[in-house]
Amino acid sequence: MKALSSGKGPVIHLDESSVLDIGACLVAGVDIAPGRAIPDDGDPRIDHSLEGFLFTCGPDHIRHPQPIVGRSDGARYPLHGSFSSNPAEILFWDAQGDADCHAQIRVSRADGGEAVLERHWRIDAETGEVWLSDRVVNTEDRPLPFFHMYHMNIGAWLFDDGVKLSGSMIEGGSLPWNFGPEPGSVFCVPAREEGEPWAEVVLGPIAALDGLSLKVRFRTDTLPYLQVWRNQKAPAHVLGIEPVSHRLASRAELEEAGEFVILQPGQSIEYGLCFSFV
Repeated sequence: MKALSSGKGPVIHLDESSVLDIGACLVAGVDIAPGRAIPDDGDPRIDHSLEGFLFTCGPDHIRHPQPIVGRSDGARYPLHGSFSSNPAEILFWDAQGDADCHAQIRVSRADGGEAVLERHWRIDAETGEVWLSDRVVNTEDRPLPFFHMYHMNIGAWLFDDGVKLSGSMIEGGSLPWNFGPEPGSVFCVPAREEGEPWAEVVLGPIAALDGLSLKVRFRTDTLPYLQVWRNQKAPAHVLGIEPVSHRLASRAELEEAGEFVILQPGQSIEYGLCFSFV
């Protein structure tokens, strides 16, 4: 892990062994990543990624495993796709002033071939905002569907009853962090508003972080949905804020509805988010 920080921003530990996702994230001296307070889904790649504050799923699949169409060997897309565990090649690193990091990751797809993720992290020294810009390229000689989701995971032991999740995409504008039936729940809602290229969701205030709130903004042209997930089934104690490219549905349903995002050979697609503690 390589630590990146600047000015008012958090200290983020970037995982070179797994697409330069965030492991530990230190805010007010506290690591807010869930660590081992996560469910064990039987996939060590995802266990490793879920321990951290932010991991990326895709580009060939998101959510739970489903069969690869056309395969006779019973092969399935892995849990949360193939991004996790692909090592990153760091191309540029500068921690002076606004911290800046560029990397390239070659990703082996479960359905064959490769894709390339071009990743850019930046921390604004003045505002403390952390920016992530991603460009994913179809390097194959055939058109392929692409999917993307950011999982931002927070250890829910940090929360008290005053912590709420707020955003215009949420019915009523806000809801308690421990929404839904116990021991866990998930929802996925449209986040795109006409004329607004970015969506915003706020989690807080978090007394354990000196009353700070986590503010997340993400571009909605390529991430038009917000999924939120929590799991308090011991030993799990985690909440995830998850901007995502597709609604909560099976691959077959998405394909039948014409909702696959298809990239032609050489085509690319961009995703992005930023977060801060305010």
